[in-house]
Amino acid sequence: MLEVLTSLFKILVLPGFLFLATYGMLLQFIDRKVYARLQNRFGPPWYQPLADVLKLIGKETILPNQANKGMFTTLPIISLAAVATAFVYIPIISMQASFSFEGDLIIVLYLLALPSLTTFLAGWYSRSVYATIGSVRTLTQLFAYEVPLFMALLAPSIISGSWSISGMTQFYYHNPSLIFVNLPSMIIALISIQGKLARKPFDSPEAETEIVSGAFVEYSGKLLAIFKLSVDCELVLLISLASAVYIPLFTNIVIIDILLYFAKTLVLLFALSLFKAAMARLRMDQIVNFCWKYLTPLALIQIIVNLVVRGAL
Repeated sequence: MLEVLTSLFKILVLPGFLFLATYGMLLQFIDRKVYARLQNRFGPPWYQPLADVLKLIGKETILPNQANKGMFTTLPIISLAAVATAFVYIPIISMQASFSFEGDLIIVLYLLALPSLTTFLAGWYSRSVYATIGSVRTLTQLFAYEVPLFMALLAPSIISGSWSISGMTQFYYHNPSLIFVNLPSMIIALISIQGKLARKPFDSPEAETEIVSGAFVEYSGKLLAIFKLSVDCELVLLISLASAVYIPLFTNIVIIDILLYFAKTLVLLFALSLFKAAMARLRMDQIVNFCWKYLTPLALIQIIVNLVVRGAL
């Protein structure tokens, strides 16, 4: 019974869904605040992300007449569930995740693809012109960044000899000199993460000045709140995954490791915010060309380098 309660606590509270949602809204505030200050603006108050969610929950949920009602209402839940499920496999407060097994990296990569696919389907089944354009752009961009992102995250596993995120973290913790070998793949992963989250300069799927809110243009009320929360949680998931794989700093002292986790994720968030503020939106053809002409070949070179390093160990 105690084991079951412990597992439920890990899934629902720490480092489960409650922590994920809370930290997701906090990171959204920090991201918006940093982005605003970089543009010489004041930015929102600290409670703005929570206020936005509560406001949406209190609003009426309108279902378009032409939309597929079942898919329209189910997709936000699937997106949030996929992110929350993947998060339990990420080492947060120790080198061992709450739930891990040999091969959990593949499961996490699979779950990472679901939010983008649900966004595409959400726009497609909305039966709206703007939503359809946004959904097609989402799917097109998916084919651009997904390959370099997966290759960049798989490259460190070659040296570690483990397909487990916890196993990779433990390996690089005990072999810190090899962390520097993966620095190029870390940069590739961060750029791809920017694309996966549809942040500038890869925000063509949303493009507020062109297609309003992209695939979410027909969403409102509780359903839009779930989608927005899913995006915030996905940001936490991705930078937590990057920090576990590329910055495996732990002390085996719980309080210090928690502080280190916050420090690592905030540094990565600041890098993403700086990148967002420094770049203008790219066209979809520019995004695809950049990912396939530069990111993917560089990720392939990283894999070859890691194979050579693995063979030399």
